Amino acid sequence: MRNRLHRLIVAGLAAASTLLPVAAAAHATPATPGAPMGSAHGVLGENFLWGVAASGFQSEGHSTDSNWQRYISANPDWDSFANSIDFRSRYPNDIALAAGLGVKVFRIGIEWARVQPQPGAWDEDAFAFYDSVIQNIYDAGMQPMLTLDHWVYPGWEADRGGWKNAGMVEDWLANAKTVVDRYAARNPVWVTVNEPVAYIMHEVRQNGTDADTMLDRVTQAHNDIYDYIHQVQPNALVTSNVGYVAGAEAQVNGPLVERISEKLDFIGVDYYFGYEPPKSNAVNMPDGSAAPPAGMWDLPVRPEGIYYALQHYSRMFPGKPLWVVENGMPTENGKPRADGYTRSDHLRDTVYWLQRAKIDGMNVVGYNYWSLTDNYEWGSYTPRFGLYTVDVETDPNLARHATDAVDTYRQIIHTGGLPSGYMPVRGPSECRLVDPPASCETPVTVP
Repeated sequence: MRNRLHRLIVAGLAAASTLLPVAAAAHATPATPGAPMGSAHGVLGENFLWGVAASGFQSEGHSTDSNWQRYISANPDWDSFANSIDFRSRYPNDIALAAGLGVKVFRIGIEWARVQPQPGAWDEDAFAFYDSVIQNIYDAGMQPMLTLDHWVYPGWEADRGGWKNAGMVEDWLANAKTVVDRYAARNPVWVTVNEPVAYIMHEVRQNGTDADTMLDRVTQAHNDIYDYIHQVQPNALVTSNVGYVAGAEAQVNGPLVERISEKLDFIGVDYYFGYEPPKSNAVNMPDGSAAPPAGMWDLPVRPEGIYYALQHYSRMFPGKPLWVVENGMPTENGKPRADGYTRSDHLRDTVYWLQRAKIDGMNVVGYNYWSLTDNYEWGSYTPRFGLYTVDVETDPNLARHATDAVDTYRQIIHTGGLPSGYMPVRGPSECRLVDPPASCETPVTVP
């Protein structure tokens, strides 16, 4: 039905926990806990692809004219972009930080607005920057995962209407093919479009784009560039990662996945938050009253939900590789969370559920932590996701400070996972708050 996706987005896709009411599922008998965790490399294996993730616009700074620069200017209540964390000048150091963790994959974006500042004209200096970034990643012993579109397009394309423009797909493909031609020989992993439904949400809100029209065009862009990548890089691994929406995944990302399902070499899943029924989507105040979440750091963090996200796609695509392209936990300006849950706690608990998924037969091949450093979270520097925290607003030196999760991630990678007998700091939540109906129909428990 036309405008179905549009209605979903307008209803509030940004607050994943308030998307769609889900009928209470009957409690089922809990599933038997999986086998005990094995020794080093015994569960996820030596070849598991540990990684970190970042995006171009959110991290690089020194931005050229783009749709997002214009959105920031049009929203005076948003944080000023400045130069973000200045990855553009500091990338050798940041890549070294990633290599120091022992990760095998470094995800970055190739910004269309930077490499094609005018129609039909590509900027060789801009490409030279990405040449150097990619070479540094390889020299540090990692493989690049390259994102072609992380929600940013050139200002001249915005003048044409962005995704409202019937010629957008042709313009998009011209840039994407130029990028692919330049880097295919380096054998990167490819992400075509980052979280397309969230991308659509932003374009609906900021540019008045019709959601269904954009879905059609993004689908065409993905499918066409998928074929092109495989022409020039036959053994490529290509995906378009989905931002998983607990309790409503089939309704929200289902229409997209259905249209691109034959053009996915692996399923890229981004997982952050659990489900919260709309009437309960509130934060308890000291006086016992309730208030809506003040930001992402108040949304429900339920690490076991990543198990159900992987289960959802393992059932849709039996045997197909599953890769967590983004996962992390936000804090408010780097302050301790009100619930006391630390970044290290969250990371260990998440890896526990990755191992449980692997034990239960899901073909989990990789995991990227979002993000290596804090960055510009689409209008605000307040949500902090970084393994290394950067205080953009008060530190002119933009120093990278290790969080507690840095040593934790390094140790997890070194040992290939968690030791036998690890028990999650945060046990499973009430099933209706995780990912209903699946989390109630086939709940998993800890020993």
